[in-house]
Amino acid sequence: MNDQPVYQSAVIDRYEGRLAVLLVGPQQEQHDVPRKRLPRNARPGTWLRIVLDGAEVVVAEIDAEATAAAQARIAEKLARLRRGEHLDPSE
Repeated sequence: MNDQPVYQSAVIDRYEGRLAVLLVGPQQEQHDVPRKRLPRNARPGTWLRIVLDGAEVVVAEIDAEATAAAQARIAEKLARLRRGEHLDPSE
């Protein structure tokens, strides 16, 4: 029997008052979680590794690598837009 926790990827989509709206897993299933259950330095756009017990987050830790990768993807897309590459019909 394996009692190891099952970690899932989640991103903080936004804050709504005292709740954080997480998008969890590849299906980006929405979970509303009390902000106090998340790391203090987590912000919208921060990727997390979480463990759920039903709908409750029992473990939440920042996934610095996934957060940095997402920020790099966004920065590159923004740079392409600024260069006008989205207007190139050959792409």
